[in-house]
Amino acid sequence: MNFKKLSVFLFLIISCSTFAQKCSCQDNFNWLKKNFEENDAGFQFVIDKKGPAAYQNHNVLFSQKAKKIKDLNTCRDVLFDWMLFFRPGHLSLSVNQDFAKKSVSETNTTPEKEWEKLEINEDQLKKNLSNISQPGFEGIWVSAPYTIGVAKRNNEYIGYILEAKKSKWKQYQVKFKIKENPDKTYSAVFFLGDYSSQKINEVKLIGNNFLKMGFVSLQRKFPAYQESNPEITNYVESVTTQNPFLKEISSQTILLRIPSFDYSNKKVIDSILAANKQLILSKENLIIDVRNNGGGSDASFQEIIPYLYTNPIRIIGTEYLSTVQNNKRMEEFIANPDWSVEEKEWARKGLEKLNSNLGKFVSLEDAIVQESKLNIVYTNPKNIGIIINENNASTTEEFLLQAKQSKKVKLFGTTTQGILDISNMHFVDSPCKDLKLGYSLSKSFRIPGMQIDGKGIQPDYYLDKSIPEYDWVRFTEKILKAN
Repeated sequence: MNFKKLSVFLFLIISCSTFAQKCSCQDNFNWLKKNFEENDAGFQFVIDKKGPAAYQNHNVLFSQKAKKIKDLNTCRDVLFDWMLFFRPGHLSLSVNQDFAKKSVSETNTTPEKEWEKLEINEDQLKKNLSNISQPGFEGIWVSAPYTIGVAKRNNEYIGYILEAKKSKWKQYQVKFKIKENPDKTYSAVFFLGDYSSQKINEVKLIGNNFLKMGFVSLQRKFPAYQESNPEITNYVESVTTQNPFLKEISSQTILLRIPSFDYSNKKVIDSILAANKQLILSKENLIIDVRNNGGGSDASFQEIIPYLYTNPIRIIGTEYLSTVQNNKRMEEFIANPDWSVEEKEWARKGLEKLNSNLGKFVSLEDAIVQESKLNIVYTNPKNIGIIINENNASTTEEFLLQAKQSKKVKLFGTTTQGILDISNMHFVDSPCKDLKLGYSLSKSFRIPGMQIDGKGIQPDYYLDKSIPEYDWVRFTEKILKAN
């Protein structure tokens, strides 16, 4: 090899080595910290609240952790824990899949090879289960896209993959572990899609064929036990469906179930309401069940509002943190072929206003508060109950804030999650493209007078643990009828 070729060869090795060093967990931490400090709309709000000293101690602790980490997935978990200093939601940090695939092929270490397994095939598990007469955690369960076997090993119930269509999870990998607590309740460790762990403090069997672990719901596939209580059957249908539905549950009451306000559900929700308008207006009571609805798009609930409306609804606006990086989202909107001419004009004006006020919070609307007025107040439904729980967040909480301004509406259930004030997420890649950060661009003008983040929205009627979750609809109807 001549000197010139050798020089080029050495240059390439040094360049690649330098690039690899920049992808260390410590460097990713430094990038994440700087990016978040400069661009997240909720950063300064939390620093003002918790104090610079607490933040400094937090940084020292996590910088020390990051220095020791060599694995990308572990690094992601630790850096996401750093972000939780600020809030529990409207945040994300994920491993870019293209990079993950490349990394896996280079290192030849994968969760598939290393992950704990329980190798009992379905036929053998069914044979083992044939000796169990009373319904419990053991069985074969379905929670799309997974079919999961549960077998008892020592003092734990081990949930493992029997089938996982369109998932990177492989057969026999352990998906969760359930353990009995000293007080005879149960808790679990559940492994998410990226193999990170999630502690779940409440695990319970509802009826014979429904297993609820926090945010995870599973239906029994085998053995098939008879369900004696029809309310449990209705409950399972309601909480496991991914599609909105409406049905008449008595001569006076309509139930509208909305599992998500994702924009993809808007057409379905609007269609259901339009097709059943006369039915809804003929009933005195309307129950809207939004349990476990984590949010979506405000547009998805707009057609519900006329059925709730009694008086003008005040909608508190937001202000956007203007930075060069944040304002690129408006440029993306303008370039989006799916946006209408009117929407692109709104984005263009907004971008102009934001770019003129770099480093500041900017309101894109003319007023901090908008008042929504409708021309019609329907006689029916007279009484409206909205069933809520701790898994409601974001857009669903915005819906509740608007709905509860109606004289007809009462909230039933438990306090919501409290993830709304800091919102409008934006996503950026790390310099080495191995991680993708999701943070927030806007802050609500509700802060501090009516802060939702970290507090949630409380129900008018608290449904305590003595009222089974499968009975919440009937309990709500009973109160509505009494009114």
